[in-house]
Amino acid sequence: MMSTVRRAHYSPPWANTSIIGVAGSSGSGKTTLSLAIVAALNLPWVVILSMDSFYKPLTPAQSAKAFRNEYDFDAPEAIDFDLLLEKLQDVKQGKKVDIPVYSFEKHNRLEKSTTIYSPHVLILEGIFALHDKRILDMLDLKIFADADGDLCLSRRLVRDVKHRGRDIEGCIKQWFSFVKPNFHQFVAPQREVADIIIPRGVENKVAISMVTDRIQKILTIKSHQHQEDLKRLGKLAEETALSPNVIVMPQKPQIVGIHTLLMNPFTSRQDFVFYFDRICALLIEESLQCMRFDAVTVTTPQETTYQGLKPHGEVSAVVVLRGGGVLEKGLKRVIPDCRTGRVLIQTNYRTGEPELHYHVLPQGIETHERVLIMDPQMSSGGAALMAVRVLVDHGVPEKNIVFVTYTAGRQGLNRLMQVFPDIRVVVGRLVKDYEERWVELRYLGC
Repeated sequence: MMSTVRRAHYSPPWANTSIIGVAGSSGSGKTTLSLAIVAALNLPWVVILSMDSFYKPLTPAQSAKAFRNEYDFDAPEAIDFDLLLEKLQDVKQGKKVDIPVYSFEKHNRLEKSTTIYSPHVLILEGIFALHDKRILDMLDLKIFADADGDLCLSRRLVRDVKHRGRDIEGCIKQWFSFVKPNFHQFVAPQREVADIIIPRGVENKVAISMVTDRIQKILTIKSHQHQEDLKRLGKLAEETALSPNVIVMPQKPQIVGIHTLLMNPFTSRQDFVFYFDRICALLIEESLQCMRFDAVTVTTPQETTYQGLKPHGEVSAVVVLRGGGVLEKGLKRVIPDCRTGRVLIQTNYRTGEPELHYHVLPQGIETHERVLIMDPQMSSGGAALMAVRVLVDHGVPEKNIVFVTYTAGRQGLNRLMQVFPDIRVVVGRLVKDYEERWVELRYLGC
Protein backbone atom coordinates (compact mmCIF):
# COMPACT_ATOMS: atom_id res chain seq x y z
CA MET A 1 0.00 0.00 0.00
CA MET A 2 1.47 3.32 -1.09
CA SER A 3 0.96 5.93 1.62
CA THR A 4 -0.33 9.44 1.03
CA VAL A 5 0.82 10.58 4.48
CA ARG A 6 2.86 13.76 4.49
CA ARG A 7 6.47 12.84 5.13
CA ALA A 8 8.38 14.19 8.10
CA HIS A 9 11.95 15.32 7.45
CA TYR A 10 14.84 13.31 8.90
CA SER A 11 18.54 14.00 8.38
CA PRO A 12 21.03 11.36 9.54
CA PRO A 13 24.35 12.58 10.97
CA TRP A 14 26.07 12.00 7.62
CA ALA A 15 23.74 14.32 5.72
CA ASN A 16 25.35 17.66 4.85
CA THR A 17 28.82 16.16 5.32
CA SER A 18 31.47 18.64 6.43
CA ILE A 19 34.38 18.74 3.97
CA ILE A 20 37.91 19.82 4.86
CA GLY A 21 40.39 20.61 2.09
CA VAL A 22 44.12 19.92 2.53
CA ALA A 23 46.33 21.33 -0.27
CA GLY A 24 50.09 21.66 -0.67
CA SER A 25 53.02 20.83 -2.88
CA SER A 26 53.69 17.29 -4.06
CA GLY A 27 55.62 15.67 -1.21
CA SER A 28 54.56 18.26 1.37
CA GLY A 29 53.02 15.57 3.61
CA LYS A 30 49.32 16.16 2.87
CA THR A 31 48.40 12.48 3.10
CA THR A 32 50.47 11.90 6.24
CA LEU A 33 48.96 15.01 7.83
CA SER A 34 45.42 13.85 6.96
CA LEU A 35 46.12 10.38 8.39
CA ALA A 36 47.48 11.96 11.58
CA ILE A 37 44.28 13.99 11.97
CA VAL A 38 42.12 10.89 11.50
CA ALA A 39 44.29 8.90 13.93
CA ALA A 40 44.06 11.65 16.56
CA LEU A 41 40.26 11.66 16.30
CA ASN A 42 40.03 7.83 16.33
CA LEU A 43 36.47 7.89 14.96
CA PRO A 44 34.94 5.87 12.11
CA TRP A 45 33.06 8.88 10.71
CA VAL A 46 36.05 10.87 9.45
CA VAL A 47 37.41 9.64 6.10
CA ILE A 48 40.03 10.76 3.57
CA LEU A 49 39.42 11.27 -0.15
CA SER A 50 42.52 11.67 -2.32
CA MET A 51 42.33 13.84 -5.41
CA ASP A 52 44.74 11.36 -7.04
CA SER A 53 41.63 9.25 -7.78
CA PHE A 54 40.38 11.95 -10.14
CA TYR A 55 43.18 12.13 -12.69
CA LYS A 56 41.62 12.12 -16.14
CA PRO A 57 41.90 8.96 -18.29
CA LEU A 58 44.66 9.39 -20.86
CA THR A 59 44.46 8.97 -24.60
CA PRO A 60 46.98 6.54 -26.17
CA ALA A 61 49.21 9.48 -27.18
CA GLN A 62 49.04 11.00 -23.68
CA SER A 63 49.74 7.61 -22.12
CA ALA A 64 52.86 7.20 -24.26
CA LYS A 65 54.07 10.61 -23.06
CA ALA A 66 53.34 9.63 -19.45
CA PHE A 67 55.53 6.55 -19.72
CA ARG A 68 58.32 8.78 -21.02
CA ASN A 69 57.79 11.11 -18.01
CA GLU A 70 56.75 13.85 -20.43
CA TYR A 71 53.08 14.25 -19.44
CA ASP A 72 52.15 17.05 -17.04
CA PHE A 73 50.25 15.50 -14.12
CA ASP A 74 50.82 18.62 -11.99
CA ALA A 75 48.64 21.06 -13.93
CA PRO A 76 44.95 21.60 -13.05
CA GLU A 77 43.96 20.30 -16.50
CA ALA A 78 45.07 16.80 -15.44
CA ILE A 79 42.32 16.62 -12.78
CA ASP A 80 38.68 15.84 -13.59
CA PHE A 81 37.21 18.61 -11.41
CA ASP A 82 33.71 18.10 -12.84
CA LEU A 83 33.62 14.49 -11.68
CA LEU A 84 35.15 15.43 -8.31
CA LEU A 85 32.48 18.10 -7.82
CA GLU A 86 29.73 15.62 -8.68
CA LYS A 87 31.03 13.09 -6.14
CA LEU A 88 31.41 15.71 -3.41
CA GLN A 89 27.85 16.91 -3.99
CA ASP A 90 26.61 13.33 -3.64
CA VAL A 91 28.59 12.90 -0.41
CA LYS A 92 27.08 16.15 0.91
CA GLN A 93 23.61 14.72 0.25
CA GLY A 94 24.38 11.52 2.18
CA LYS A 95 24.42 9.27 -0.88
CA LYS A 96 26.56 6.20 -1.48
CA VAL A 97 29.40 7.31 -3.76
CA ASP A 98 31.62 5.18 -6.02
CA ILE A 99 35.14 6.62 -6.28
CA PRO A 100 37.38 5.73 -9.26
CA VAL A 101 40.72 4.02 -8.63
CA TYR A 102 43.72 5.44 -10.48
CA SER A 103 46.85 3.37 -11.17
CA PHE A 104 50.08 5.37 -11.30
CA GLU A 105 51.91 2.37 -12.72
CA LYS A 106 49.46 2.09 -15.65
CA HIS A 107 48.79 5.85 -15.85
CA ASN A 108 45.06 5.17 -16.09
CA ARG A 109 41.90 4.43 -14.15
CA LEU A 110 41.16 0.84 -13.23
CA GLU A 111 37.80 -0.80 -13.84
CA LYS A 112 37.16 -1.26 -10.12
CA SER A 113 36.06 1.48 -7.74
CA THR A 114 35.91 2.14 -4.01
CA THR A 115 32.87 3.27 -2.04
CA ILE A 116 32.37 6.13 0.37
CA TYR A 117 29.24 6.19 2.47
CA SER A 118 28.09 7.96 5.64
CA PRO A 119 31.13 10.06 6.62
CA HIS A 120 30.27 12.90 8.99
CA VAL A 121 33.50 14.66 7.98
CA LEU A 122 35.46 14.13 4.75
CA ILE A 123 39.08 15.26 4.31
CA LEU A 124 39.83 16.07 0.67
CA GLU A 125 43.59 16.05 0.11
CA GLY A 126 45.48 16.88 -3.08
CA ILE A 127 47.74 19.48 -4.64
CA PHE A 128 44.68 21.31 -6.01
CA ALA A 129 42.26 20.83 -3.09
CA LEU A 130 41.89 24.64 -2.79
CA HIS A 131 42.11 25.47 -6.49
CA ASP A 132 38.61 25.14 -7.98
CA LYS A 133 36.17 27.86 -6.90
CA ARG A 134 33.19 25.48 -7.00
CA ILE A 135 34.89 23.11 -4.56
CA LEU A 136 36.21 25.93 -2.38
CA ASP A 137 32.60 27.02 -1.79
CA MET A 138 31.82 23.54 -0.39
CA LEU A 139 34.68 23.45 2.13
CA ASP A 140 34.13 24.03 5.84
CA LEU A 141 37.85 24.33 6.58
CA LYS A 142 40.76 25.04 4.21
CA ILE A 143 44.27 23.87 5.11
CA PHE A 144 47.57 24.38 3.30
CA ALA A 145 50.46 22.03 4.16
CA ASP A 146 53.74 23.92 3.82
CA ALA A 147 57.14 22.25 3.49
CA ASP A 148 60.67 22.97 2.26
CA GLY A 149 61.17 22.28 -1.48
CA ASP A 150 64.18 20.00 -0.98
CA LEU A 151 62.23 17.95 1.55
CA CYS A 152 59.32 17.67 -0.89
CA LEU A 153 61.63 16.44 -3.64
CA SER A 154 63.24 13.80 -1.42
CA ARG A 155 59.84 12.53 -0.24
CA ARG A 156 58.57 12.37 -3.82
CA LEU A 157 61.63 10.40 -4.94
CA VAL A 158 61.15 7.82 -2.18
CA ARG A 159 57.40 7.54 -2.79
CA ASP A 160 57.50 7.26 -6.58
CA VAL A 161 60.39 4.79 -6.71
CA LYS A 162 59.09 2.59 -3.88
CA HIS A 163 55.33 2.64 -4.54
CA ARG A 164 54.71 3.84 -8.11
CA GLY A 165 57.26 1.90 -10.15
CA ARG A 166 59.24 4.98 -11.29
CA ASP A 167 63.00 5.43 -11.67
CA ILE A 168 65.01 8.26 -10.10
CA GLU A 169 65.93 9.83 -13.45
CA GLY A 170 62.26 10.03 -14.50
CA CYS A 171 61.24 11.49 -11.12
CA ILE A 172 63.84 14.26 -11.34
CA LYS A 173 62.86 14.96 -14.95
CA GLN A 174 59.21 15.40 -13.93
CA TRP A 175 60.14 17.53 -10.92
CA PHE A 176 62.01 20.18 -12.88
CA SER A 177 59.83 20.00 -16.01
CA PHE A 178 56.41 20.15 -14.35
CA VAL A 179 56.21 19.89 -10.54
CA LYS A 180 58.39 22.84 -9.55
CA PRO A 181 57.12 25.39 -12.13
CA ASN A 182 53.49 24.38 -11.56
CA PHE A 183 53.95 24.76 -7.81
CA HIS A 184 54.76 28.45 -8.22
CA GLN A 185 52.02 29.00 -10.80
CA PHE A 186 49.09 26.97 -9.37
CA VAL A 187 49.82 25.46 -5.95
CA ALA A 188 51.48 28.25 -3.95
CA PRO A 189 48.62 30.75 -4.62
CA GLN A 190 46.29 28.43 -2.65
CA ARG A 191 47.99 29.71 0.50
CA GLU A 192 46.01 32.92 0.05
CA VAL A 193 42.64 31.19 0.47
CA ALA A 194 43.68 28.79 3.27
CA ASP A 195 42.22 29.20 6.76
CA ILE A 196 45.24 27.46 8.31
CA ILE A 197 48.80 27.07 6.99
CA ILE A 198 50.57 24.15 8.66
CA PRO A 199 54.37 24.05 8.40
CA ARG A 200 56.36 20.90 9.30
CA GLY A 201 53.37 18.67 8.54
CA VAL A 202 52.85 15.75 10.88
CA GLU A 203 55.51 17.04 13.28
CA ASN A 204 53.37 20.09 14.03
CA LYS A 205 51.40 18.62 16.95
CA VAL A 206 49.92 21.98 17.95
CA ALA A 207 48.39 22.54 14.51
CA ILE A 208 47.03 18.98 14.39
CA SER A 209 45.46 19.53 17.82
CA MET A 210 43.82 22.75 16.58
CA VAL A 211 42.36 20.98 13.55
CA THR A 212 41.08 18.00 15.55
CA ASP A 213 39.47 20.35 18.08
CA ARG A 214 37.67 22.10 15.21
CA ILE A 215 36.48 18.77 13.79
CA GLN A 216 35.29 17.65 17.24
CA LYS A 217 33.19 20.82 17.46
CA ILE A 218 31.72 20.11 14.02
CA LEU A 219 30.84 16.54 15.09
CA THR A 220 29.29 17.79 18.36
CA ILE A 221 27.09 20.24 16.46
CA LYS A 222 25.99 17.48 14.07
CA SER A 223 25.23 15.19 17.02
CA HIS A 224 23.07 17.84 18.71
CA GLN A 225 21.20 18.51 15.46
CA HIS A 226 20.52 14.78 15.05
CA GLN A 227 19.25 14.47 18.62
CA GLU A 228 16.95 17.45 18.12
CA ASP A 229 15.68 15.88 14.90
CA LEU A 230 14.81 12.67 16.77
CA LYS A 231 13.07 14.63 19.56
CA ARG A 232 10.99 16.54 17.01
CA LEU A 233 9.95 13.28 15.35
CA GLY A 234 9.05 11.89 18.78
CA LYS A 235 6.65 14.78 19.41
CA LEU A 236 5.04 14.27 16.00
CA ALA A 237 4.70 10.55 16.72
CA GLU A 238 2.73 11.18 19.91
CA GLU A 239 -0.04 12.84 17.88
CA THR A 240 -0.20 10.27 15.07
CA ALA A 241 -2.39 7.21 14.59
CA LEU A 242 -0.74 3.91 13.72
CA SER A 243 -0.10 3.57 9.98
CA PRO A 244 -2.07 0.94 8.01
CA ASN A 245 1.33 -0.24 6.73
CA VAL A 246 2.11 -1.55 10.24
CA ILE A 247 0.99 -5.19 10.33
CA VAL A 248 0.54 -6.58 13.85
CA MET A 249 0.35 -10.38 13.92
CA PRO A 250 -3.19 -11.56 14.81
CA GLN A 251 -3.12 -12.45 18.49
CA LYS A 252 -4.60 -15.92 18.09
CA PRO A 253 -4.48 -18.39 21.03
CA GLN A 254 -1.37 -20.17 19.68
CA ILE A 255 0.49 -16.84 19.31
CA VAL A 256 -0.60 -15.63 22.75
CA GLY A 257 0.56 -18.94 24.20
CA ILE A 258 4.03 -18.46 22.69
CA HIS A 259 4.14 -14.86 23.99
CA THR A 260 3.31 -16.19 27.47
CA LEU A 261 6.21 -18.65 27.40
CA LEU A 262 8.63 -16.01 26.12
CA MET A 263 7.56 -13.45 28.74
CA ASN A 264 7.78 -15.91 31.62
CA PRO A 265 11.15 -15.43 33.38
CA PHE A 266 11.03 -19.07 34.55
CA THR A 267 11.01 -20.44 30.99
CA SER A 268 14.33 -22.22 30.43
CA ARG A 269 16.71 -20.73 27.89
CA GLN A 270 16.41 -23.89 25.77
CA ASP A 271 12.63 -23.52 25.60
CA PHE A 272 12.93 -19.76 25.06
CA VAL A 273 15.14 -20.30 22.01
CA PHE A 274 12.81 -22.99 20.62
CA TYR A 275 9.65 -20.87 20.89
CA PHE A 276 11.33 -17.66 19.80
CA ASP A 277 12.58 -19.39 16.63
CA ARG A 278 9.01 -20.53 16.08
CA ILE A 279 7.54 -17.04 16.37
CA CYS A 280 10.35 -15.66 14.18
CA ALA A 281 9.40 -18.08 11.41
CA LEU A 282 5.79 -16.90 11.71
CA LEU A 283 6.94 -13.26 11.50
CA ILE A 284 8.96 -13.99 8.35
CA GLU A 285 6.00 -15.85 6.81
CA GLU A 286 3.77 -12.86 7.59
CA SER A 287 6.29 -10.49 5.99
CA LEU A 288 6.22 -12.54 2.77
CA GLN A 289 2.52 -11.70 2.41
CA CYS A 290 3.83 -8.29 1.27
CA MET A 291 5.51 -9.87 -1.77
CA ARG A 292 4.27 -9.98 -5.34
CA PHE A 293 3.81 -13.39 -6.91
CA ASP A 294 3.68 -14.53 -10.54
CA ALA A 295 1.42 -17.27 -11.92
CA VAL A 296 3.26 -20.48 -12.83
CA THR A 297 2.21 -23.94 -14.05
CA VAL A 298 3.96 -27.04 -12.71
CA THR A 299 3.61 -30.72 -13.48
CA THR A 300 3.01 -32.76 -10.33
CA PRO A 301 4.51 -36.22 -9.62
CA GLN A 302 1.09 -37.60 -10.61
CA GLU A 303 1.57 -36.08 -14.11
CA THR A 304 -1.15 -33.49 -13.58
CA THR A 305 -0.78 -29.75 -13.95
CA TYR A 306 -1.11 -27.30 -11.11
CA GLN A 307 -1.66 -23.56 -11.45
CA GLY A 308 0.48 -22.07 -8.72
CA LEU A 309 2.45 -18.99 -7.78
CA LYS A 310 6.13 -18.19 -7.44
CA PRO A 311 7.84 -15.13 -5.91
CA HIS A 312 8.21 -12.27 -8.37
CA GLY A 313 11.84 -11.63 -7.42
CA GLU A 314 14.56 -12.18 -4.85
CA VAL A 315 14.14 -11.63 -1.12
CA SER A 316 17.16 -10.57 0.90
CA ALA A 317 17.55 -9.55 4.53
CA VAL A 318 19.61 -7.07 6.52
CA VAL A 319 20.35 -7.90 10.15
CA VAL A 320 20.64 -5.03 12.63
CA LEU A 321 23.47 -6.16 14.90
CA ARG A 322 23.63 -7.56 17.41
CA GLY A 323 20.00 -8.28 18.25
CA GLY A 324 18.87 -9.01 14.70
CA GLY A 325 21.00 -12.14 14.65
CA VAL A 326 18.45 -13.93 16.83
CA LEU A 327 15.93 -13.74 13.95
CA GLU A 328 18.21 -15.47 11.45
CA LYS A 329 17.35 -19.04 12.40
CA GLY A 330 13.67 -18.33 11.78
CA LEU A 331 14.58 -16.63 8.50
CA LYS A 332 16.55 -19.65 7.27
CA ARG A 333 13.67 -21.97 8.13
CA VAL A 334 11.39 -20.01 5.81
CA ILE A 335 13.90 -18.88 3.12
CA PRO A 336 16.92 -21.23 3.34
CA ASP A 337 18.88 -19.52 0.54
CA CYS A 338 18.17 -15.94 1.59
CA ARG A 339 21.17 -13.63 1.19
CA THR A 340 21.82 -11.47 4.25
CA GLY A 341 23.68 -8.27 5.03
CA ARG A 342 24.68 -6.60 8.28
CA VAL A 343 24.43 -3.13 9.78
CA LEU A 344 25.88 -2.28 13.19
CA ILE A 345 23.94 0.54 14.81
CA GLN A 346 24.65 1.22 18.46
CA THR A 347 22.99 3.72 20.74
CA ASN A 348 25.37 6.14 22.45
CA TYR A 349 24.62 5.59 26.14
CA ARG A 350 25.49 9.22 26.97
CA THR A 351 23.27 10.91 24.39
CA GLY A 352 20.74 8.22 23.41
CA GLU A 353 21.73 8.86 19.78
CA PRO A 354 21.97 5.90 17.35
CA GLU A 355 25.35 5.67 15.59
CA LEU A 356 26.16 3.75 12.40
CA HIS A 357 29.45 1.87 12.83
CA TYR A 358 29.44 -0.71 10.05
CA HIS A 359 27.42 -1.92 7.09
CA VAL A 360 27.74 -4.60 4.42
CA LEU A 361 24.83 -5.29 2.09
CA PRO A 362 24.06 -8.08 -0.41
CA GLN A 363 25.24 -7.26 -3.92
CA GLY A 364 22.48 -5.89 -6.14
CA ILE A 365 20.20 -5.25 -3.17
CA GLU A 366 18.59 -2.32 -4.99
CA THR A 367 17.07 -4.77 -7.52
CA HIS A 368 15.55 -7.18 -4.98
CA GLU A 369 11.77 -7.57 -4.80
CA ARG A 370 11.75 -7.37 -1.00
CA VAL A 371 14.39 -6.49 1.56
CA LEU A 372 13.69 -7.47 5.17
CA ILE A 373 15.29 -5.47 7.97
CA MET A 374 15.44 -7.62 11.09
CA ASP A 375 15.66 -6.39 14.68
CA PRO A 376 13.88 -8.19 17.54
CA GLN A 377 12.83 -5.00 19.36
CA MET A 378 11.99 -1.46 18.30
CA SER A 379 12.02 1.03 21.13
CA SER A 380 12.53 4.70 20.22
CA GLY A 381 12.71 3.93 16.50
CA GLY A 382 16.03 5.77 16.10
CA ALA A 383 18.03 2.71 15.02
CA ALA A 384 15.17 1.63 12.74
CA LEU A 385 15.17 5.06 11.06
CA MET A 386 18.90 4.80 10.46
CA ALA A 387 18.72 1.24 9.12
CA VAL A 388 15.99 2.14 6.63
CA ARG A 389 17.91 5.26 5.58
CA VAL A 390 20.99 3.12 4.83
CA LEU A 391 18.95 0.96 2.45
CA VAL A 392 17.28 3.93 0.78
CA ASP A 393 20.69 5.57 0.29
CA HIS A 394 21.85 2.37 -1.43
CA GLY A 395 19.04 2.53 -3.96
CA VAL A 396 16.45 0.22 -2.36
CA PRO A 397 12.94 1.54 -3.18
CA GLU A 398 11.11 2.41 0.01
CA LYS A 399 8.09 0.31 -0.99
CA ASN A 400 10.33 -2.80 -1.19
CA ILE A 401 11.42 -2.60 2.46
CA VAL A 402 9.76 -4.63 5.22
CA PHE A 403 10.91 -4.08 8.81
CA VAL A 404 10.45 -7.26 10.89
CA THR A 405 10.44 -7.02 14.68
CA TYR A 406 9.10 -9.07 17.58
CA THR A 407 8.09 -6.13 19.81
CA ALA A 408 7.62 -2.44 19.13
CA GLY A 409 6.20 0.61 20.88
CA ARG A 410 3.68 2.87 19.18
CA GLN A 411 5.89 5.95 19.39
CA GLY A 412 8.85 4.19 17.75
CA LEU A 413 6.59 2.84 15.01
CA ASN A 414 5.00 6.24 14.40
CA ARG A 415 8.40 7.94 14.33
CA LEU A 416 9.59 5.49 11.66
CA MET A 417 6.42 5.68 9.59
CA GLN A 418 6.35 9.50 9.67
CA VAL A 419 9.63 9.55 7.75
CA PHE A 420 9.20 6.42 5.60
CA PRO A 421 5.43 5.98 5.14
CA ASP A 422 5.78 3.57 2.20
CA ILE A 423 7.69 0.83 4.01
CA ARG A 424 5.87 -1.99 5.80
CA VAL A 425 6.46 -3.14 9.36
CA VAL A 426 5.57 -6.60 10.66
CA VAL A 427 5.29 -6.69 14.47
CA GLY A 428 4.76 -9.68 16.71
CA ARG A 429 3.46 -7.74 19.70
CA LEU A 430 2.84 -4.10 20.59
CA VAL A 431 4.40 -3.03 23.91
CA LYS A 432 4.86 0.10 25.97
CA ASP A 433 7.13 2.79 24.55
CA TYR A 434 10.86 2.60 25.31
CA GLU A 435 10.85 -0.98 26.58
CA GLU A 436 14.38 -2.07 27.44
CA ARG A 437 16.04 -4.60 25.14
CA TRP A 438 15.81 -8.04 26.70
CA VAL A 439 15.17 -10.51 23.87
CA GLU A 440 18.77 -11.01 22.75
CA LEU A 441 19.90 -11.34 26.38
CA ARG A 442 17.48 -14.20 26.95
CA TYR A 443 18.19 -15.79 23.55
CA LEU A 444 21.98 -15.55 23.62
CA GLY A 445 22.41 -15.90 27.36
CA CYS A 446 24.73 -12.90 27.61
